[in-house]
Amino acid sequence: MNDTAISIDTLQTAIADARRQLAEGSAALRTAYETHPLTATVLKGRARLVDAAILQLWRGCGMPLEATLVAVGGYGRGELYPCSDVDLLILLAEPADSDLQARLSTLVGALWDIGLEIGHSVRTVEECLDAAMNDITVQTNLLESRLLTGDAELFAGFQARYTEMLDVRAFFKAKQLEQEQRYARYNDTPYSLEPNCKESPGGLRDLQMLGWIARAAGLGRNWRDLARRRLITGEEASDLRSVERFLQHVRIRLHYLTGRSEDRLLFDHQEKLARIMGIEATVGKRASEVFMQRYYLTAKKVTQINAILLQNYGTEIFPDRGGAAVAINARFQAVRELLDIRNEKVFERHPSALLECFLLMQQHPELKGMTARSLRALWLNRNRINAAFRADPANRALFLRILQEKRGIVHEFRRMNQYGILSRYLPPWRKILCQMQHDLFHVYTVDQHILMVLRNVRRFTMGEHAHEYPLMTRLILGFERHWLLYVAALYHDIAKGRGGDHSRLGMEEAREFCDEHGLSDEDAELVVWLVEHHLTMSHVAQKEDTSDPDVVRRFADTVGSERRLTALYLLTHADIRGTSPKVWNGWKGKLLEDLFFATQRLLRGATPQQALGLDDRQEDARSLLRYHGLRPGVEDALWAQLDAVYFMRHSPEEIAWHTRLLYFRPEVEEPVVKARVSEGDEGVQVMVFTRDQKDLFVRITGFFGRIGFTILDAKVHTTRHGYALDSFMLQDPGNAAPYRDVVSLIEHELTARLLNPGAPERPSTGRLSRQVKHFPITPEVRIRPDDAGKHYILSLIAADRPGLLFDVAEVLAKYGISLQTAKIATLGERVEDTFLLTGSGLSQDAHVLRVERELLERLQL
Repeated sequence: MNDTAISIDTLQTAIADARRQLAEGSAALRTAYETHPLTATVLKGRARLVDAAILQLWRGCGMPLEATLVAVGGYGRGELYPCSDVDLLILLAEPADSDLQARLSTLVGALWDIGLEIGHSVRTVEECLDAAMNDITVQTNLLESRLLTGDAELFAGFQARYTEMLDVRAFFKAKQLEQEQRYARYNDTPYSLEPNCKESPGGLRDLQMLGWIARAAGLGRNWRDLARRRLITGEEASDLRSVERFLQHVRIRLHYLTGRSEDRLLFDHQEKLARIMGIEATVGKRASEVFMQRYYLTAKKVTQINAILLQNYGTEIFPDRGGAAVAINARFQAVRELLDIRNEKVFERHPSALLECFLLMQQHPELKGMTARSLRALWLNRNRINAAFRADPANRALFLRILQEKRGIVHEFRRMNQYGILSRYLPPWRKILCQMQHDLFHVYTVDQHILMVLRNVRRFTMGEHAHEYPLMTRLILGFERHWLLYVAALYHDIAKGRGGDHSRLGMEEAREFCDEHGLSDEDAELVVWLVEHHLTMSHVAQKEDTSDPDVVRRFADTVGSERRLTALYLLTHADIRGTSPKVWNGWKGKLLEDLFFATQRLLRGATPQQALGLDDRQEDARSLLRYHGLRPGVEDALWAQLDAVYFMRHSPEEIAWHTRLLYFRPEVEEPVVKARVSEGDEGVQVMVFTRDQKDLFVRITGFFGRIGFTILDAKVHTTRHGYALDSFMLQDPGNAAPYRDVVSLIEHELTARLLNPGAPERPSTGRLSRQVKHFPITPEVRIRPDDAGKHYILSLIAADRPGLLFDVAEVLAKYGISLQTAKIATLGERVEDTFLLTGSGLSQDAHVLRVERELLERLQL
């Protein structure tokens, strides 16, 4: 047997031994941790296990003495989570020759073979320093380097040169910027419903960053060291140890639960984690909700102390950055562009200063934040806001002034929430603090959703956002005392989670606030009405047939005045946008806008037909036809076959598009299918024109389901001469391909399907989303006549899934029910659809009952 064969056999034996020892050691660590859950058992124990395995393979590969093996990153710190990557640096005095490169390649392959996720680099000392100079991530990883084996003198020399190269001030600034960018990726909030326990604001990365800066600046290597230097208090050091252990436990449990490096607290895992960590359900709250509330409070504490420590780090690292304190008033001063209390007992002696400081932040744009001691004092004195404080007219006036200032409203309300001031001043706020929402389209806790809605209303007033919301900006700038909308935003969901109608309960809370703060009867009435009706406009726009004059009339009667209409439109727009980035789209915006303008015209004295703009729509459509070069009168033959309902349900632009495609062929033998990308590239509009036929709607929905598209809107129309003129708005929830690439596919394939007289093809049911699995929705179906008794309205609520609309259409076709129009409202994973129906059997209760029962059976998951 030659030397090469012996070398391979030896290495294979080393790999097998290392894999076995690593597996046995990992299992023993897990058993020890689950018996006595101590984070050090896993974090340090796994690092030692991996050390032994790597060194065994290092020797098995016959690595030369001049090659130095260094652990970096978290592994360099001597901490490894169960499924974390292992970061290695092979440090060399000279570039690797071909023999060393081959050995290194063999080593890395062997490390992967034993089950380690390896991140490695091979560099000389000069290459390491060059990389660190140009990459803050490399610089940070090298900060915690640890020698595993090799040339100790080379490693010591590298560390000395690295320390000499490290610019502490630049490092501090870079880590601050890095944190800001990371926060932005997570929408600047720890309170998303599925946070990342490592990367989200308030996660482990925040704590690690504080440790990196302290180590780089020589301020300490643990929380106790920082307390000794008076950078934090002893209580804060204790809090940091506590929250760090909790987050470490969460991440360890996640890795064990999933068997991979998973750091997201997905719905799939929350209930299981709560059970594993011994957290039990309470009255009105699932165990997962109790667990997540604890997580959010932990994240809140982390972000509080993070802000305080960064302030104190800045003072230590930039001692020359400041200047003399500049007095603002008897209680506050400006220090290094930060608001500072002039006396440690200022809040004790002047409790109203607990609100005044936020007003000063708004009034002094040169201030970039608050000093660490001010933030700490705010938190420690928050309980001074009691019933007597809230009843003081001066404090009530201060709170209103904060709402009425021209700048800084959102920033200061977020700060008030962060440091416990808002929940002390508004007692109902305490009940929604860090409260989860399980409605499958909100992605934030209730308190954070409310602050997001406040932010959205505020943005309508700001010139830099006018290009995003031109109509909103125009409306709010003409709205007298628009700060009343901020009050409505604060209270619109404040009664969530109490049981009952949160709009009605919130209305009473809003009325109490308005009475206590001395709002006029007119202003109080507006705020209370907005809270009560904050869901009304979205309901009408998305679920009712707004081309029906009676629907618009009823909505106008509910609104009563143009001022109320404008306020509700602004609040509704802000509310929908504040639920989730996925919920809002241009189609929903158009529905709201159409309802707003129709109602506005009605309130200004127009007739219902004028309000819906039938004549105006036709004239606007004619203008568009002339713009495209069509001579006057070409539309007459087609339009003679279309009734008023068609023109009321379609926009002038849609009418003109249909007419341009069909004016020269108002009667065709083969189907006409045309598609185009919608405005804003948010979906695809499809028009189908063909002789009316049995199961047409079922066939069309089946096709869209098979190609993976969701139907957002469907307008089904039958012409006077027996043709179906149907239009659809589609979206691809998976964003699999650019919409422009599927237009031709839809036109060709759907035409082919409609020419085929075979039975409708059922689309694939697909897989349910994980949210629906964990938060199931009980289907609801209701069929009722409209007010005129000419049509019937089918309302259904169910969990969204592929093929759902096909099942509905198939049942309706089975019972001989004709579909006039469909309003498809997809709210996250929940659908709330409304259909306008006709059919002779719908006047019979027994018939309706059979239809409802079969629909419910189809909607069951």
